[in-house]
Amino acid sequence: MRRTVRQSACRRPQVLWFCVFFLTATGVRGQTAPDFSSVRSEIRNALVAWDAPSMAVAVAVGGEIVWEEGFGWADRERRIPATEHTMYSLASISKPITATGLMVLVERGLIDLDRPANDYLGPAKIDGRAFDAGRATVRHAASHTAGLPLHYQFFYEDEPYRRPHMDETIRRYANLVTAPDERWNYSNLGYGILDYIIERVSGQSYPDYMRDEVFQPLGLTRTSVDIGPGLEAFAATRYATDQSPIPFYDFDHPGASAVFSSAHDLVRFGMFHLGHDIGDQRRIISDAAIEAMRRPIRESAPGDAYGLGWVMRELPGGLRLQRHGGGMGGVRTELAIAPEENAAVVVLSNSASPLTGYVSNLIWHTLFPDAVPKPTPPELPDPHRLEREGILEDAGEGAALIEFTPMPDLVGDWVGEVDTHLGPHRLALAIDDGGRVHAQLGDQLWTLLNNARFDGEYLRGGFKGDIGTGDANRTDYVLSFELRLRGDVLNGSVTAITLPNVRLGNALTHWAELRRRR
Repeated sequence: MRRTVRQSACRRPQVLWFCVFFLTATGVRGQTAPDFSSVRSEIRNALVAWDAPSMAVAVAVGGEIVWEEGFGWADRERRIPATEHTMYSLASISKPITATGLMVLVERGLIDLDRPANDYLGPAKIDGRAFDAGRATVRHAASHTAGLPLHYQFFYEDEPYRRPHMDETIRRYANLVTAPDERWNYSNLGYGILDYIIERVSGQSYPDYMRDEVFQPLGLTRTSVDIGPGLEAFAATRYATDQSPIPFYDFDHPGASAVFSSAHDLVRFGMFHLGHDIGDQRRIISDAAIEAMRRPIRESAPGDAYGLGWVMRELPGGLRLQRHGGGMGGVRTELAIAPEENAAVVVLSNSASPLTGYVSNLIWHTLFPDAVPKPTPPELPDPHRLEREGILEDAGEGAALIEFTPMPDLVGDWVGEVDTHLGPHRLALAIDDGGRVHAQLGDQLWTLLNNARFDGEYLRGGFKGDIGTGDANRTDYVLSFELRLRGDVLNGSVTAITLPNVRLGNALTHWAELRRRR
């Protein structure tokens, strides 16, 4: 459905000049919106080319929603069309939403961002192993700098596995793999810990707290953690790469991934972070808190920096965006705001195709053609990799590494352990001067480490092995190494990552440390 609305006047004097300029330059004065006809046509063609079920978009400029529309089918089997009010699973766009809820408690003086996260947890605590977990603050968890590992674990309603209590997830997997503030390392587990902190401090469940303190005050009536009671009819079905409906699933990191929202609601959330006083919204956090959330804390990728739940990115033409994407099974989403240009763009999809990023950039190009180059349409990739690529998009997966050339301090035999919640396993590596690495886990066969590489700090690679836990052995997986060289010690993570399949699986990280045998 197509809809163009005037949501509110340009009320603030400091943005009035931009509203006048933009509306004049684009012909939006009065009831006329910018011309999105070419974007609309491109979306329709792309959905057909990719056999994607649906997409919903919303665009706000100068305090007004100037375009919102749904395309395709929210539910193919029941022939329910997508609209701007269809609720989509947001995946990692949940993070800036959770961070907003966190800041409510910070401004009430109930949470200190610079206190250890462990101060707010229960019997299960973040474990430092070789590092001081007391230095891992709430701010570190919210900015992916705590040293927590890559983590995701999914539970499908048609399978017998159920999400454990958060204390159990923390006990099993909240092991620092680097020292706090040593590096940026994307971790859903950090945001799972944050939603648990919100529960413990507020005295409410995370879904109830977010409904009462974020969604209702902001007038987000089609937004909830998971699919709220009474909202089932409005939620889009998530579709797998083979176009089959995915059974409902949840995970042990709700604060990272569990929010559902419509394009209409989500662009209004973006407008709130632009500082707009929309008539039916209550200001739940101050302008100072909004500014603190967008303040860069650590570089997360070349050209990107991460704040509190937001990625700051400058596009090639100079437009500066505050954004977050999301991707997992049957989900690809994009939310971006441009504070300097007073604009927000939302693109949501119920499939894992990369069309959302392309369409988002196309909309930004339509709004600001001199500042944003016209994007190139994505090529059709191997469909079996889409699910995994989606979940790891913001984790920097696939970043270029230098060719593996062993340095003298790396060549030789290394022996140590990889720890699991069931106990440790012996782990050994043999690295020769030709760059070949062999690994042995426990008494299993020696195995060549596939795609072994070393960037001067981290040894990376993967091999097939049995880490021996029921969590990991729910799926077929590969063990992925990321071990940092620290003199005569290699330590870091060994992650059981589900091999690409129709359904997204798990990434379960375990602490490992080896010493060089002389």
